[in-house]
Amino acid sequence: MPAGLDVRRFRPADMERVMEIEHSSFGKDAYDRNLFADFFHKCGDLFLVAGRSGRICGYMVTCMRGERAELVSVAVDPTERSGGAGSALLASTLRRLRRRGAARVSLMVRPANTAARALYEKFGFSRLRRVRNYYEDGEDGLLMTKELRDERMR
Repeated sequence: MPAGLDVRRFRPADMERVMEIEHSSFGKDAYDRNLFADFFHKCGDLFLVAGRSGRICGYMVTCMRGERAELVSVAVDPTERSGGAGSALLASTLRRLRRRGAARVSLMVRPANTAARALYEKFGFSRLRRVRNYYEDGEDGLLMTKELRDERMR
């Protein structure tokens, strides 16, 4: 993990900062506060924040259903991108999923988001298929997955 960066569970007091990051990252497509409150209740300790010097610079929400997990939302403050927060969040999430016995994790990403796709590929995610008109603006999504079962047995 990059120096000065820590990852921990989301706390309700983090909501304002998470919302700032969400709006600066997604603009009019940003999720609302109620959805994040729902994520907190449904996804529990898989709603993580990354911080540097006590200031939150990114978040990642993953939900688990049975042995399958879905990375639901991730964002890093635009001024903090390429600083390691995304990698730290993803590494911590994958460790937690393995400990919980997850067999597979999946996510959806915009084809044009090359930085996110590169991050996921670096962590071993592979493209499963293209989902036509996935996003509200009509853009396709790429469904990516990573098998965890084989990694658990090592």
